[in-house]
Amino acid sequence: QAQLVASGGGLVQPGGSLRLSCEASVTIFSRNSMAWYRQAPGQERELVAYVTKGGSANYDDAVKGRVTISRDNAKNTVYLQMNSLKPEDTAVYYCNTFGPLSIWGQGTQVTVSS
Repeated sequence: QAQLVASGGGLVQPGGSLRLSCEASVTIFSRNSMAWYRQAPGQERELVAYVTKGGSANYDDAVKGRVTISRDNAKNTVYLQMNSLKPEDTAVYYCNTFGPLSIWGQGTQVTVSS
């Protein structure tokens, strides 16, 4: 059974919005800060944002002001609301814990293009 399942990606025009979701196993979710990462073609995976168990959020400078990370503790789900999307946001987006990583699940492709 997959422990991290990301969804919500797609093709969007520059300036558009997407909301990503990631359902985690209760074991992972309840014990950890959760994060979104992304990997663009030919590049290393990078941290986009993370949210603590208490709900405090932190963002990479590249997305600050355009992205909101949140978590629903009742649903074991972490969200990434992305607005004002740019072509450079194109990547596969993954969720995982922040800190010691869990096994990577399947990501969701986000493509920003006109």
